[in-house]
Amino acid sequence: MQQRHLGRTGLKVSRLGLGTLTWGRDTDEHEARDQLIAFTEAGGTLLDTAAGYGDGASEELIGSLLGDVVHRDDVVLATKAGVSRARGARETNVSRGYLMATLDASLRRLGVDHVDLWQVHVWSDDVPLEETLTALDLAVTSGRASYVGVSNYTGWQSARAATWQSAVPGRATLASTQVEYSLLNRSAESEVIPAADHLGLGVLPWSPLGRGVLTGKYRTGTPADSRAASPHFSNFVGSYLNERSARVVEAVARAADGLSWSPIEVALAWVRDRPGVTAPIVGARTAAQLRGSLTVEECELPPEIVAALDDVSSTES
Repeated sequence: MQQRHLGRTGLKVSRLGLGTLTWGRDTDEHEARDQLIAFTEAGGTLLDTAAGYGDGASEELIGSLLGDVVHRDDVVLATKAGVSRARGARETNVSRGYLMATLDASLRRLGVDHVDLWQVHVWSDDVPLEETLTALDLAVTSGRASYVGVSNYTGWQSARAATWQSAVPGRATLASTQVEYSLLNRSAESEVIPAADHLGLGVLPWSPLGRGVLTGKYRTGTPADSRAASPHFSNFVGSYLNERSARVVEAVARAADGLSWSPIEVALAWVRDRPGVTAPIVGARTAAQLRGSLTVEECELPPEIVAALDDVSSTES
């Protein structure tokens, strides 16, 4: 698998990342093991998780596999902090004290002394930005993280954070921004991606398959084993089950038929090769599903197909 620099840093990552949102909850140890083996055997290196995924269950599962399935130094380990679920409700806390405590807990669960990329999971108006960013500085200077980034920031939020970090020598420069981006959600193109390009941030799209909708699995209904049928993700996926999305999905399916590809390959190739993108983060419930995504490494969309998909997925269409 080809490697790309993360923004303007020296860190190289595979141009496809493995997301672990469901690990430890909907994806058990056996499936996770098979996924990690398939991913690394295909040349994948970027492994993305978060302290808030399954209240730490994802990190714990990864920690149990590191050193067994794959050597620690053979993966680029990325995690996030700032979101948790307490008493069943989502809570956000990006204070310096909470972030550092969360990072230390993440390191214990992962069984490592540092992560390669540590990201603030969300923006919050409740904490001064400069306080949040001092946690990133401390993570790097203390050796707990090699690089830092942000996640789910708007364009102006990314710009403010990156500018603050670059204003004074010695601060930890932001390496990346992680944001939802797919043929079904191109909102990042209006501000986030131009800001990232100007600031030298690598873009890590999450949900590049449109929360699974771009696979085509929902064209005739909701499969019983799909995320839309899961109590954890039904609302998350359901917001993309509409007429506009259906038109985009049909266009992807037609392109796939014409190229003798799968819809997954078409959708992933489109977002992977967008300007500014470093690596889409792909999540899968099973190893078989993941293998269907890894074949995109051999795919490159013809310009006329790209133009057609751009047209049908335009926010003005």
